[in-house]
Amino acid sequence: MTTFRPLSLAFASALFASTPQAASEQDTQSEALLPSVTVTAEFRESNINDIPSSISVIGEHVIEQRNAQHLEEILSLAPNVNYASGASRARFYQIRGIGERSQFVEPLNPSVGLIIDDIDFSGLGNAGTLLDIDQVEVLRGPQGTQYGANALAGLINIKSQDPTDTPEARLEASVAEYDTYTLSAVVSGPLSDSLSYRLAIQQQGSDGYTENDFLNRDDTSDRDEQILRGKLRWNASDKLTIDTTLIYSDIDNGYDDFSLDNTRHTLSDEPGHDRQETTALGIKATYEINSVFNVEMVTSYVNSNIEYGYDEDWTYSNICAGQPCDGWEYSSFDNYIRDRQTATVDFRLVSQADGRWFNETTDWLFGLYYQDQSEDLKREYTYQSQDFISDYATDRSAVYGQLETHLSEKLTLITGLRLERYTSDYQDNDAVDFDHDEDLWGGRVALQYQLNDNGMIYSLVSRGFKTGGINSNPALPESRRSYDTEHMLNYELGTKWSLLDNTLQTQIALFYQLRDEVQVKQSILITNSDLSTEFIDSFDNAAKGNNYGLEAQIQWRASDHWQFEGSLGLLDTELKDFVNAEGDDLDGREQAHAPDYQFSLASTYYFTDKLSARLEVEGKDSFYFSDSHEERSDSYELWNANLTYTEANWQVALWGRNLLDEEYQVRGFSFPNDPRKFYITEPYYQYGEPRIIGVRGSYSF
Repeated sequence: MTTFRPLSLAFASALFASTPQAASEQDTQSEALLPSVTVTAEFRESNINDIPSSISVIGEHVIEQRNAQHLEEILSLAPNVNYASGASRARFYQIRGIGERSQFVEPLNPSVGLIIDDIDFSGLGNAGTLLDIDQVEVLRGPQGTQYGANALAGLINIKSQDPTDTPEARLEASVAEYDTYTLSAVVSGPLSDSLSYRLAIQQQGSDGYTENDFLNRDDTSDRDEQILRGKLRWNASDKLTIDTTLIYSDIDNGYDDFSLDNTRHTLSDEPGHDRQETTALGIKATYEINSVFNVEMVTSYVNSNIEYGYDEDWTYSNICAGQPCDGWEYSSFDNYIRDRQTATVDFRLVSQADGRWFNETTDWLFGLYYQDQSEDLKREYTYQSQDFISDYATDRSAVYGQLETHLSEKLTLITGLRLERYTSDYQDNDAVDFDHDEDLWGGRVALQYQLNDNGMIYSLVSRGFKTGGINSNPALPESRRSYDTEHMLNYELGTKWSLLDNTLQTQIALFYQLRDEVQVKQSILITNSDLSTEFIDSFDNAAKGNNYGLEAQIQWRASDHWQFEGSLGLLDTELKDFVNAEGDDLDGREQAHAPDYQFSLASTYYFTDKLSARLEVEGKDSFYFSDSHEERSDSYELWNANLTYTEANWQVALWGRNLLDEEYQVRGFSFPNDPRKFYITEPYYQYGEPRIIGVRGSYSF
């Protein structure tokens, strides 16, 4: 598992050993023009420069250059997007400082939506794998019209490659340090004149980045991930197209990442696990009724079996034998088994060219939505007299609509509204029984002005919501057993440009978000008589919150050989009128997982049409891990690189991430857990990926 800094420095230097003068004598990989980027997460697929909101799109080329296998390995490229680990993968995401960070006993309603091929995976972050992905779209700000309650902060939309009309296939393999490997295969093509398919499969494994000194193992945080995706496109007639997607993922990862010594060396005698087996089916039908309107229907079903468990004491039972702390140690294991099922139907009417209203100035759309979700939990915990059992069921039904009115040749008004009915039912074997229902509404009003063929400015006001709920632990006082719905108003002003003959594209957005009844997660630490500790988690409401900042993105094709990309996110957040569960007054404090700045900068150089190199740096400011304690992450910068050679049907790449082996934290806590120090309160961290260098090869035919 040993890696060396000189190796990574030599690797980075080799990427740019050739000079631009030498390269200018070669053929180039592509023309200087930047490709058009289409966003698929909107009601109507549109060019990113024509959408009046802040959006990032991360394409397949960047995913490939990073050898990224999961969302956590690319999200830093999108400004003001963060994630929380506390597991084998990043399971929870934050956009503009808003989003969950963990889940244990309590029911959870996500703030950040996760959609994969039109299937709702919100709250199932382990599913964010990147096998055969076309692009990842990050929509910032509330998506109250289209997605409702699960997209208060924004949405992450993953779109995989579509079936092709001509046969194609690809085999790919990569190997890297820490016994990391990936094997994948993709095959696509026609089955008949009207039916085409695509099938992708992947096996990924790694020993992980932890060494367990007690068990003398280096694989207690291993990764064993299998992904299968099948897609069918049936052109049933000239007017009817049916797309079917089947996804199966079997993630069986270890979880042993926290150490009493805050290193990558652990002492656990019962290493944890992070497992998720998911089967998902999605069907999208588009029927062109006539030139007036189309009918679209998206239905999906997701079944996930999730098991997440960890060694709570992070050590072995006799760690204090023969020491002054003898008798102070404890031993416990905490395990959560969830069975979650989600069924969704989304039906909409979409106007076409001849269906415009008001003297052919207004495009329109109307939709009906229904989702039924259930989640059964069993918690197996050493210090419980019996397993904890709970059932949580929610129903969401909504009607929504959007108008796009062309007030003039250059000025467009977009208005959207969603009315949603939300009901939930919670029961557990601690005799907690809670029903909740409410009517919610969200939407947006945007004004877009096309300055010329190359640039536009926009202003946007949008409203999002996130439903209230129940705190399940009966040890909480009655006053803290439930929490209220959060609402947010988002004000945004932005501009988008395509300049220098479409060799330079920019986006800049200023935003200000007013949050009302901010949902804040709290944890109360209880020390039992046997010296074991236990957290009681709950959600509370802060009266107000403010989130505001700037987002900027740029792509520049400087020449036939050079391309640059960059992003910058500036963020300022605060809580208003909030006292946490420990009695600390947090009025005016920054919100958790909301760094003041994030940035990324990448340069790609095309030596020839066969050889290219990419060098990246990304950085992030420090941030609070929680609203329950004062611990913060360190600020950091990570360097990544890639050298790719392509010849006919095959390709080989040398890649590296975190080349300077920066130590950075992706999750943090503060509590007493070390018997050797007689349980003084200390910070504990989970660290992000260390330096890793690997080789990838692929063959297409």
